[in-house]
Amino acid sequence: MCGIVGAVAARDVVPILMEGLRRLEYRGYDSAGLAIIEDGDIKRLRRAGKVQELQTALNENPVAGVMGISHTRWATHGAPNETNAHPHMSGNNIAIVHNGIIENYEELREDLRKRGYEFSTDTDTEVIAHLIDLHLKDCGELSAAVKATVAELEGAYALVVMSKNDPGKLVLARAGCPVVIGLGVKENFVASDVAALLPVTRKFMFLDEGDIALVERESVCIWDANGDEVKRPVKKSKLTADAAERGKFRHYMQKEIHEQAEAVARTLAQRIANGKVLDAAFGPKANEVLDRTRGVHIVACGTSYHAGLVARYWIEQLCRLPCMVEIASEYRYRSPVVPEGTLFMTISQSGETADTLAALRAAKKMDYVSTLTICNVPESSMVRESDLVMMTHAGPEIGVASTKAFTTQLVALALLTISLARRNGLDDEKERELVMQLAELPELVKQVLTLDAAIETLAEHFVDKHHALFLGRGVQNPIAMEGALKLKEITYIHAEAYAAGELKHGPLALVDEDMPVVTIAPDDELLEKLKSNLQEVRARGGQLYVFADPRVQFGDRVGIHTTRMPAEIQDFQAPILYTIPLQLLAYHVGVLKGTDVDQPRNLAKSVTVE
Repeated sequence: MCGIVGAVAARDVVPILMEGLRRLEYRGYDSAGLAIIEDGDIKRLRRAGKVQELQTALNENPVAGVMGISHTRWATHGAPNETNAHPHMSGNNIAIVHNGIIENYEELREDLRKRGYEFSTDTDTEVIAHLIDLHLKDCGELSAAVKATVAELEGAYALVVMSKNDPGKLVLARAGCPVVIGLGVKENFVASDVAALLPVTRKFMFLDEGDIALVERESVCIWDANGDEVKRPVKKSKLTADAAERGKFRHYMQKEIHEQAEAVARTLAQRIANGKVLDAAFGPKANEVLDRTRGVHIVACGTSYHAGLVARYWIEQLCRLPCMVEIASEYRYRSPVVPEGTLFMTISQSGETADTLAALRAAKKMDYVSTLTICNVPESSMVRESDLVMMTHAGPEIGVASTKAFTTQLVALALLTISLARRNGLDDEKERELVMQLAELPELVKQVLTLDAAIETLAEHFVDKHHALFLGRGVQNPIAMEGALKLKEITYIHAEAYAAGELKHGPLALVDEDMPVVTIAPDDELLEKLKSNLQEVRARGGQLYVFADPRVQFGDRVGIHTTRMPAEIQDFQAPILYTIPLQLLAYHVGVLKGTDVDQPRNLAKSVTVE
């Protein structure tokens, strides 16, 4: 959830740390801080708020040094203030930054108090700092002290530790949260995400679960969970340093919405040919696994969960296979029954979502036919731990509210659906038709984005509202859910989604002239049913905002605001394309209300805590 950046070099590392924090700020922006070893002492600077607050403090109180660690925080334990900001220290010797949650910190804190340690924060991280200091007194060497400390920790963590008595050494530990090592020339770096380090290196080592590493200027030493020294492969990132810049756009969210045509095209590239989906897109063992698949179990969180719900409609309709979709945080704590031949699938933008990753690890111990991850980050834990992988190629997504990651997830799921359907009765002609519909998507996305100005005007109707209702039928119901999620994330307007047929079973009681009702009206077999539901809204004075296929007619009626899609849309394309107007609506309402659309309050991009 939070962002970590560290460096050990022969030059001043403060600019490197600050640039890294800016690139990771989407992971947490409650507070920011850094610690530098300068003239034999640890100099620490922290501020509540965003990274710019820390930069302002640096401008007023400059520090410099050849080794340091830094952090941008999304609060879990303790209020989001300067006192609880990282780095945390034990005395004037140990400084530490930490992502994750230590579940047994209260017991550890009580024991440390009995040993004479005093606590100045409400965080679980301060416990780790004091525990390292305690073990360091016994063993006298930093990496050994960290090894002894993590043996006592229960929970999830990515740690980077430094000591003024061990200058030139950064010690890392990873369990449940990602941390990577960036390799330079006579300088090395660490971070929770490769994006932080792209200005200084594109060569990375990725720590496995349970790894501990000692990073110095000219060397890296890694021990696995068993304490054995190991080598981890060096990989070159394909991302570039400017991949995460806003360019001409006012916000990252706006940029990422408008990048969707290219992102969809990249996700389709080299995966369809001659009217067919190429099974190799899912990995070298895909043929064997998909041949044996008799059902699908999808687990995800948030927006990715909505993508899974869309896939359920597709898989059951086109493949005639059972498909179950559930929230990862719920899956983790029940005892699922696994029907024979079930493929377990996770969906995650980051590939580090804590609940989804834990679900994957639990599933690998069960009788699933295999595991498949749909993900946007090739170096992520889920990608490395799944049997099969489908990369979405959305590119870096910095805005906290997912946009292009969602539409590319849907494209990946559509490809999987076709591949499974071919094995379950889909003929060549129908496959060619569906593949052609996917191939048309990049151009259709561009056309839908031409609605931007009209939706900006429409957004004015929502600025003074406190609640909104989203309705959808069939496969569009998850899209209504996604639209409601975007509006509440970005604008802080309370928004809920319902299957339109459920309207009269409760939500209709909320409808009046102050409750905008947003709905999606493709030209499909459920259209007439949807129209009946919308009449129920109008009869109660509700204001309707309809995104409709150009073939759909509502007539010129008071209280119905219709935005027509710029092209006729086929059923298989509809969930992907009808998502985009809802993204634009949330974005423009947020801008008009003056919210921080890229970094909405209380949220962060990569949810690596439970």
